Amino acid sequence: MSQYVHAQQLVQHFEGWAPKSLAVEGDKNGLMLGTLNKRIKKIMVTLDVLEEVIDEAIEEKVDFIFAHHPLLFRPVKQINLEKAQGRIIAKALKNDITIYAAHTNLDIANGGVNDMMAKALGLKNTQILAPTSTEKLVKVVVFVPKSHQVEVREALSKAGAGHIGAYSHCTFNSEGIGTFKPLEGTNPYIGEKNVLEEVEEVKIETIIPEAKKSRVIRAIVASHPYEEPAFDIYPLENEGNTYGLGRIGEISQEMSLKDFAYLVKEAFHVDGARVVGDLNKTIKKVAVLGGDGNKYLATALHKGADVIVTGDVYYHMAHDVMMEGLSIIDPGHHVEKIMKVGMSDFFQKMIADHHFQTEVIISKVNTDPFQFV
Repeated sequence: MSQYVHAQQLVQHFEGWAPKSLAVEGDKNGLMLGTLNKRIKKIMVTLDVLEEVIDEAIEEKVDFIFAHHPLLFRPVKQINLEKAQGRIIAKALKNDITIYAAHTNLDIANGGVNDMMAKALGLKNTQILAPTSTEKLVKVVVFVPKSHQVEVREALSKAGAGHIGAYSHCTFNSEGIGTFKPLEGTNPYIGEKNVLEEVEEVKIETIIPEAKKSRVIRAIVASHPYEEPAFDIYPLENEGNTYGLGRIGEISQEMSLKDFAYLVKEAFHVDGARVVGDLNKTIKKVAVLGGDGNKYLATALHKGADVIVTGDVYYHMAHDVMMEGLSIIDPGHHVEKIMKVGMSDFFQKMIADHHFQTEVIISKVNTDPFQFV
């Protein structure tokens, strides 16, 4: 095995947790620039891809940038080297830097940006603020000789099968007799050509999210001793996990809006925050949503939040919800920078688990366009 992780392996591992299918419609995710057909020596995690970030990557000899905000969000009509975007593209290509972005799928994923923000604020009993999708589930039934049942069950679990709530390895197993006759051109694991065989087998039943079907099928084929594994896949009416934007929960101790605003500043390491509402108001139930939260102010109000922590709030939207009793703390869009440490930890664990020597660093460039004076 190479000492460096392959880009496709890295991306597959990430998308196993935060698949692109979680992203909101029309969002831009995935490969932005370069190739995934290479080994990676050095990864840099950043919130935004600015020219200063590319210069930093070149200086640090980075060959893979993982960003939260997409470099190419709108169609590129020209690559003009007199413009910053053109120079970014040219510099990245010249220095063989692959750029990959995970936007709203990283916001929505369990443990993603919104959960990172909720954790930083100390929220308890958190729930999804604005659901966006619910997993479709399917049942997988695999027939395997008794001698290989443990190996196949473990492969299924590692591929994402059999997870129900906080439980893993959930299967049902029943024994029976399997029959088959190997024909000409086969190379049977058990039996002889043109002879009907009867084998003691175990039927393993489990459930998987439909999105993981291809991965689970690959796991069956790889772990099963037969050259033609027998398995069935059935659609289910059961609903799987619900995913969505934002989180809503409670702080451990009530406090004033003013005190909570200072807590937000400290948690997200910002110099200031815009606050809407009575500073003496008591805060207990808190909604949080990274990025632009204007579309979800009414949702937070409807779900009983005392305050929502989000960015880019419009003047008239603030008026509307303030009159309805919802307070707002706007520490800016840039607080999503919390993902830099979170994703660095994620990649470092994956690399350590597989004993790769790929290095992971965090961009030191401050990409927040706003300053307080």
